[in-house]
Amino acid sequence: MDLIFEPLTQMGCMTYLIGSTSEKQAWLIDPSLKEAERYDALLKQRGLKLNGVIDTHAHADHLSGGPKLMDLTGCHYIMHSSAKPKDVSDRVEDGSELSLGGVKIKFIHTPGHTEDSLCILLDDKLITGDTLFLDDGGAGRTDLPGGDPADHFESLMKLSKMPDNLIVYPGHDYRGRRPSTLGEQKQRNPFFKPKTKDEYVHFLQELHLGPADWMKLVLQANFDCTRDPKSVDIPQGVSACEAMGTLSDCAASQEIQYMDATDIKKKMDAGWKPFLLDVRETPELYAELGHLPGIKHISVKEIAHRLDEIAQHKNEEIISICKMGGRAKTAAQVMSEAGFSKVIVLTGGMTAWNQAGLPVVRDTVTA
Repeated sequence: MDLIFEPLTQMGCMTYLIGSTSEKQAWLIDPSLKEAERYDALLKQRGLKLNGVIDTHAHADHLSGGPKLMDLTGCHYIMHSSAKPKDVSDRVEDGSELSLGGVKIKFIHTPGHTEDSLCILLDDKLITGDTLFLDDGGAGRTDLPGGDPADHFESLMKLSKMPDNLIVYPGHDYRGRRPSTLGEQKQRNPFFKPKTKDEYVHFLQELHLGPADWMKLVLQANFDCTRDPKSVDIPQGVSACEAMGTLSDCAASQEIQYMDATDIKKKMDAGWKPFLLDVRETPELYAELGHLPGIKHISVKEIAHRLDEIAQHKNEEIISICKMGGRAKTAAQVMSEAGFSKVIVLTGGMTAWNQAGLPVVRDTVTA
């Protein structure tokens, strides 16, 4: 068989190798800059010439290896026609095709996560970039620069009309999921559940996720086609592009307890000592609303992957806190599904706490 297809990463930012045995040429899909030289050496070891790097979109959570590999090998650097990286050599449109020997790929323009997002169809495989992840991983965020929830809904509707037997290979996976069919994703992935554009936009608005400043710096570095892997300080182990807050059916069905700010304060003054978990973004802790003293801070977008840090509190009463209650509920549902039996949401979040005139602090917290 002429086709070479191999995922080169197992978790996190996914990179795929597509090649032709007869032509002894290959494409790399979404390689990271920090791995560029390793991939160059790997291809040479296998006797494959790198024909092109294909970025499914301008990345916000890691630096692209496309420009560096273009320098190292003379390969093409391929993206959608709307992509902003300045050194892209070849631009494709919806429906464009490329071939290496008997290996053919087709591009599907799927804006939403970013304006330039692409999916790639290869035989029975669908490489989805950040347009679609697996299961409760949901899909890529639409609140980054260039993202658009309405466009993303239309892109998912486009995917929903494709054959169920296609195997989905996402651009990210943070939980060790195995590829599954598109048909399974239509049934299991919560991003396919809203049936109208308005429902979908509301669904995304409820996630309340704002882009971190460092992600904007990464985007700009990728627009500038940096070759310096240290040009931006990128946090490690963060599921940054995943629209966290997406829940499995089991998690979404968890019944959550609520408690008013005044009741919490009254009980704490009487000696009650719940574990306080604030799931907002870091800058919010030091902004006008402040935070409660003695909190543990884990952002809602990281909670599913950091439960081991609070495992010792599994059987204690936990107060889940955010700005108004939405993100705290999401975190509470994730914790409840994982066996945390006494999770309580602060009704109205820190907004209600401040409105009640209760004390806050703005000093350092335990991350």
